[in-house]
Amino acid sequence: MLIDIHNHVMPTEALDVLRGDPGYGVTIEDDRWTGGHHVPFTITAAFHDPAAKIAEMDARGIGSAVVSCPPPLMRYDVGSDRGASFCAAANDGMAKLCGGYPDRLRWLANLPMQDPAQAVRLYRAALRQGCVGAAIGTSIAGRRLDEPMFAEFWAAAAELGPPVLVHPAFNQAHPGLDPYYLQNVIGNPLETTVMVQRMICAGVFARHPSLRLVVLHGGGFLPYQAGRLAHASGVRPEIPVTAADVWRAFGQMYFDTITHDVAALRYLVQRVGADHVLLGTDLPFDMALAEPDEVLAEAFDEPLRGQIGAANAARLFGLDGMRGAPE
Repeated sequence: MLIDIHNHVMPTEALDVLRGDPGYGVTIEDDRWTGGHHVPFTITAAFHDPAAKIAEMDARGIGSAVVSCPPPLMRYDVGSDRGASFCAAANDGMAKLCGGYPDRLRWLANLPMQDPAQAVRLYRAALRQGCVGAAIGTSIAGRRLDEPMFAEFWAAAAELGPPVLVHPAFNQAHPGLDPYYLQNVIGNPLETTVMVQRMICAGVFARHPSLRLVVLHGGGFLPYQAGRLAHASGVRPEIPVTAADVWRAFGQMYFDTITHDVAALRYLVQRVGADHVLLGTDLPFDMALAEPDEVLAEAFDEPLRGQIGAANAARLFGLDGMRGAPE
């Protein structure tokens, strides 16, 4: 069975906070979400009902999942105290949701990254609650993760050890992406690419060699265009790192399988190494990899399929004993 590391939940505790406080700028009517820096969508039962989540996983051959809050629940656009209170409710909810299925579900902490000191405190608290890492956005309501204000967080994340999953969020507006849902189709991979290349150039990976990042949607355009940054580092004075720094950072990153193209997925494995690719689906959203087992079967033979489908995730997140983890 498979282990899915990119799977979303919206705990009832977090949704109740949003329903009761108009200050978050979100309207939820009859499970229809509107507002909150996201296109409208329906909050299906698999977002918040543990039994529905497990049924969704069973239907797709997913033995275990590492769940996280999706970008609409990354409330970096509110004040520090409100953000911390919301994240605490979300983390309590995820701990409760996963607690009912301890051999099937683990969770990643939601953090108030607009206040890095608060984020570190909540991260430590969430680890005591049982989280296996953290999930944050590529942009903190416009602030970039390589900026000096986040140095405290990256130092703590490296010290604490579990991986940090970084999901496209608060995508920078680009008028060319307005039609055709391109803000998601192109904008999400672009946000990941911008985030990682800025962190490389700012030396975040080099300063924290034990830091481990999980990047989504196959790493955006990064695996296919990192050579351009490596080349530019040798000819452009604006870039303070070397080509070796660019390629070394790949050893600290892990990539999910959501390319929606088998040829691209095979290239991803060739480029970054099979040890650094993990199954991700993006369920329950409509942009999810709906049939992950079929995709892996088309792309890879055993034992590679089992390694990418489950073993890598079990090793990275410490999921011994979970359904799908190697014995």
